[in-house]
Amino acid sequence: MAVELQRIHHVAYRCKDAKETVECYQRVLDMDFVLAIAEDQVPSTKEPDPYMHIFLDAGSGSILAFFELPNSPEMGRDGNTPEWVQHIAFELKDMDALLEAKAKAEAEGLDVLGPTNHGIFKSIYFFDPNGHRLELVANTRTPEQMEELHRVAPAMLEEWSQTKKAPRHAAWVHEMD
Repeated sequence: MAVELQRIHHVAYRCKDAKETVECYQRVLDMDFVLAIAEDQVPSTKEPDPYMHIFLDAGSGSILAFFELPNSPEMGRDGNTPEWVQHIAFELKDMDALLEAKAKAEAEGLDVLGPTNHGIFKSIYFFDPNGHRLELVANTRTPEQMEELHRVAPAMLEEWSQTKKAPRHAAWVHEMD
C-alpha cells in the first residue's frame, strides 16, 4: 500500500519568545496567528517540560509552528552548518509582491539581502528574531525550464553521489540574467 501524502501539515521550529515571534510574523509577513497549545508535559514522550506551541498560517493550508521551551538550555544553531543552509522559504505572488515585502521588512529594521536571481525564481533573505533565516520567493520559471530540471535531476544526483562535485547539468539556472 502506497503512502499518499496530502501536504505538509506543519513544520515546527524553536523560538526564543513565542509572543515576539507571533508579533514579528504578523507585522512582517502578515501571517495569521491560528492557535496556541501549551502543556506542562510533552504528549509524545510524557516528559515534564512546559512549552508554548504556536501555529501561524503560511498560506494555502501551510502552517509554520514554533515551540518556546523556557526550561531548556538557550537555543543555538548548528555551528557546523553555514547559516545560509537552513532556512524557511515562502512563495509570493510575483516580483511586485517580492519588492513590496522587501520594503516592508526593511521598514521593520531588518537587514534584507537580495533580490537574488536563481534563474527560475528571485528571492530575498532576512532573519527572524530567533535567528531563523527566511527566504521570500517570486517564481520566474517556465514550464520548459522545470521540465528540464526534473529530467536531469536523477543524473545530477548520481554524479554528485559519486564525485561530490557540482554537476553542470543545470548550471544554466544561475548563468541567466
